[in-house]
Amino acid sequence: QVQLVESGGGLVQPGGSLRLSCAASGGIFRAYTLGWYRQAPGKQRELVASITSGGNTYYADSVKGRFTISRDNAKNTVYLQMNSLKPEDTAVYYCNAKSAGATMGWGQGTQVTVSS
Repeated sequence: QVQLVESGGGLVQPGGSLRLSCAASGGIFRAYTLGWYRQAPGKQRELVASITSGGNTYYADSVKGRFTISRDNAKNTVYLQMNSLKPEDTAVYYCNAKSAGATMGWGQGTQVTVSS
């Protein structure tokens, strides 16, 4: 198991930017596929972006060109840079670590609110 702690959420105006961080402890961070998910009120949790141990990335269509996922294995941290934020990006954002497809841990979530 790995412990994950997100930070960096908050209130931002439409068009603004935020950078989320997720710090990990325990486990073998460099070997994990790391993902950022989000869950809006009344909706299912959805995958926003992921990055493999080799650095391959995936983005949901709704965030392509606006969000960037990255990882720093030396700091056991994964980031989500979010630009050009829209009200529909409002959600609780969670980070996740997987190994060979099995979930190793979830963070507690960080709230992102995009509103004027």
